[in-house]
Amino acid sequence: MQAGRLRHRVKIQEPVNIQDPVTGGVTPSWQDTVSVWAEVYPLSAREFVAAQAGQAEISARITIRYRPDLTAKHRIIFRGKVYNIEGVLPDPVSGLEYFTLPCSQGVNDG
Repeated sequence: MQAGRLRHRVKIQEPVNIQDPVTGGVTPSWQDTVSVWAEVYPLSAREFVAAQAGQAEISARITIRYRPDLTAKHRIIFRGKVYNIEGVLPDPVSGLEYFTLPCSQGVNDG
């Protein structure tokens, strides 16, 4: 992977449960884990229509360097927008260089 392709700074967030110290109630929320360099590639209209055949929600493809702790439970924040990770696809050669993340855009409350 060429480093020049990873030109967008994104935040990776993970789901957490926050307990209210007064009431003891638990509220699902999101917590920033790390900022990484990525390539954010919005799908064109043609790619979006083709993606609808399998998954109607996919609106962007985000590529980041391999991270062993990343799962589809995480989400990406880029330019104030929320991208829900719909899958984590390792690179086809070694599986350890980078991930391609098909993402849907919108709010993911947990």
